[in-house]
Amino acid sequence: MAWRNESNTEMMIRVVGGLVLLALAAFGVLTGGWAWAAWIVGAIGVVTGAVGFCPAWHVLGIRTHHPATQTPAAHKAA
Repeated sequence: MAWRNESNTEMMIRVVGGLVLLALAAFGVLTGGWAWAAWIVGAIGVVTGAVGFCPAWHVLGIRTHHPATQTPAAHKAA
């Protein structure tokens, strides 16, 4: 995917971290404003991690996904 700007590791961290935040808010560990923040940040983490694209990283010019270093098998087949 040409538009992807997150590495596989970053994607996993975002999804797992987002799910943890959503669970903390859902089970009442966090309440009030902290719960709202956990819902928002958790949802953003899950979505951006699942898609592999972070709009903030795009605006800042940050790219942790480098296809040449992450898919050596694809280069051998060509």
